[in-house]
Amino acid sequence: MSDIQPVPESSKSLSTPSYPLLDPEPMDPQLTTIQPGGGVVIKMEMLWGKFRRTWLKLFRGGYVRRMQELRKGSVNPCPHDVLDPRDLKFYQNQEGYYWEKKDDPFTGRDKIPFARVGLAELLVFSLLCFVPPLILLPILIGAPINVWSVLGWMVVAAGLIKGILIVWFFRDPERNVPTDPGLVISPADGKVVLIEEIEHDEHIGGPAVLIGVFLSIFNVHMNRSPIEARVIGLKYRPGKYLNAIRPESARENEQLAVKIQEISAPHRCMVVRQITGAIARRIVCWVKPGDLLNRGERFGMIKLGSRTELVLPREEGMEIVTKLGENIKAGKSILIRYKSE
Repeated sequence: MSDIQPVPESSKSLSTPSYPLLDPEPMDPQLTTIQPGGGVVIKMEMLWGKFRRTWLKLFRGGYVRRMQELRKGSVNPCPHDVLDPRDLKFYQNQEGYYWEKKDDPFTGRDKIPFARVGLAELLVFSLLCFVPPLILLPILIGAPINVWSVLGWMVVAAGLIKGILIVWFFRDPERNVPTDPGLVISPADGKVVLIEEIEHDEHIGGPAVLIGVFLSIFNVHMNRSPIEARVIGLKYRPGKYLNAIRPESARENEQLAVKIQEISAPHRCMVVRQITGAIARRIVCWVKPGDLLNRGERFGMIKLGSRTELVLPREEGMEIVTKLGENIKAGKSILIRYKSE
């Protein structure tokens, strides 16, 4: 029996409720970094950070003092010294030190057309994929055709293909975000695999609609806010790594739920759920309760193939614009239109 269930006509009989403004919830104690699942690359980055901070203290004392003068906040959210904005990379979701953008010498990295939080993975995986072919190519060119040369060319081809896919995966293009009122846009790139009615959702506080999006390894994996909102709370749940196309993955896989509330009336609450897959095993989310998000603003990503779900209130006048099987884009594709606005 298919897990895909269209929203029934009964949705049209529901009135538009008024939602109370919610206070931000305490931070989930499990979320001590922006990547709660950890990983090999994040450990490598943290180790590199130790060497970098030691080098800065020994040879760049003036730079360190200048950055300390520009630093804002009174609490160190990190388990190590904070010398410049790079030291806050994995602790952006914690209250404490920060630099204003004008004082951050590394804001230029935001202009790179790749996910900034995935640059280390992009570098490591690119080296693993591209270096072996580059070493083999001079050997294979002009070599006699035999079993070993054929195997060598296969290794070269496989490495180049994997490398290109990795580079493609970590891309982060700009999007033209729709500005009309009453719109809910997609929080993820991918294919709509589920549109389901929920009689009562605990986060929404009433009837809701759930839209599930499957992200293949060919999709952009940045998550964006579907509305202009305030972050109310986050809830992380460890779990399995089932194939994200399977419906049970939404219940059993590792996931992080981001609860948000519209800044403007009627202050609807929504939940964006980041869910890992068989390949994707690293959820990244750098927001914290109380943060403000523009519609279409980036707030996280899931690395390598995954699933994203959006839960939102089911109301009278609600038009579901998207449809099952549609390929959608985060920050651009319209999923829902509330006609009352």
